Amino acid sequence: MELWYTEKHTDTVDFSIKVKKHFYSEESPFQTIDFFESEEFGTFFTLDGLMMVNEKDEFVYHDMITHVAMATNPEIKRVLVIGGGDGGTVRELTRYAHIEKIDMVEIDEMVVRACEKYLPITASKLTDPRVSLYFEDGLKFIEGKENVYDLILVDSTDPIGPGEGLFSEAFYKDCYAALSPNGILINQHESPYYPNYAREMKRSHSKIEKIFPISKVYQFHMPTYPSGHWLFGFASKTLDPIKDFNPEKWASFGLETKYYNTDLHVGCFALPTFVKKMLEE
Repeated sequence: MELWYTEKHTDTVDFSIKVKKHFYSEESPFQTIDFFESEEFGTFFTLDGLMMVNEKDEFVYHDMITHVAMATNPEIKRVLVIGGGDGGTVRELTRYAHIEKIDMVEIDEMVVRACEKYLPITASKLTDPRVSLYFEDGLKFIEGKENVYDLILVDSTDPIGPGEGLFSEAFYKDCYAALSPNGILINQHESPYYPNYAREMKRSHSKIEKIFPISKVYQFHMPTYPSGHWLFGFASKTLDPIKDFNPEKWASFGLETKYYNTDLHVGCFALPTFVKKMLEE
């Protein structure tokens, strides 16, 4: 008998993976957490039936959420990660020796503990002494903070369930206040391809544009996310990801990456015409 994991990307489009075993399933106070073992993608986990992370392509997402900002401002020292329970974003941040403080705020401790056990490829650096874990609501955590972080990475799920508030205008205003004068906000920005995701992409972008003087969008190829065409938002008080990009300084860190590189840094901000038009609407 064959066992398949199937995710609905739309009402008429399915994405399926043949799995060797479904070895973990738990209901947290926030969502359903499942872990699978597959031939093609290795171990992967889902939240409420939606693909979050797998061993084969996790490096794409975690490279792109982290290194674009670090190459724009290589002096970043204080970082906040909201979400990111698999630990992959924190793993990439810990590769920068000059970063002094990494706060990770994840509402669902069960996700983190399961990833520590079953996905060490992403969760192995959560014990770094610079990392502080907070198992609470990121919306509440950031309220009232001023000039605390140089970088905020919103490594969130889609704007449903626990991740819904992380796409609100009030939250983006709190992020602005919590950032230093050269601070950068990177947020999971959905996909332009299917209408339900594109709608959230446009809503998020329009809110951030009202708050941050610099607001741009960059793209990457994420094979196991709906359509494979995915975006991050880049917002800053002062720094432009192209004009202030510092490839020489970033190269001096000597980091080996599997997806990100300094040529791609510039290219990923060159968006297809249909995406540009959507963001301008």
